[in-house]
Amino acid sequence: MKFITIAIITSVLFLSACQQKNNQLKAQDKAKPSVHIPIEKTETEWKAELTDMEFRVLRKQGTERAGTGDLLKNKADGVYTCRGCELPLFDSATKFESGTGWPSFYQPINEDNVALDIDYKIGYKRQEVHCARCGGHQGHVFEDGPDPTGLRYCINSVSLDFVNRADVKP
Repeated sequence: MKFITIAIITSVLFLSACQQKNNQLKAQDKAKPSVHIPIEKTETEWKAELTDMEFRVLRKQGTERAGTGDLLKNKADGVYTCRGCELPLFDSATKFESGTGWPSFYQPINEDNVALDIDYKIGYKRQEVHCARCGGHQGHVFEDGPDPTGLRYCINSVSLDFVNRADVKP
């Protein structure tokens, strides 16, 4: 019984420390200037514009179930934009099959269009990807992707829209 109590206390302290570190890193990240004019809306405004799943993922940092996204198997030529604000995030030329169940890209269209944040929500450090303009949660980036970057931006389909190349505005 003593071991279980110690394990529970240790887990609580660890998660508390992770949350505190996450809050510190978020405060540091917010101090970085953005090249985009931020889009700020109330929770009510976002709920009126997004489906329940889009709201849960984009605004509450949720995740869609693996293998369920409508853009996972998309092979068309074009641009993936933020579902919340239409900012171009990824080009289809950088999309690859990662086998994870989510659309994966090895680099964003422009580094300034994505914001990175560290989260410890599941007990270990991960690099979270957000839209730099509206702050919408996109997914996470990992260091196990293909050349030339070695990165894998693992993105929720529900966080993205797709625009065919012929329809992309210059």
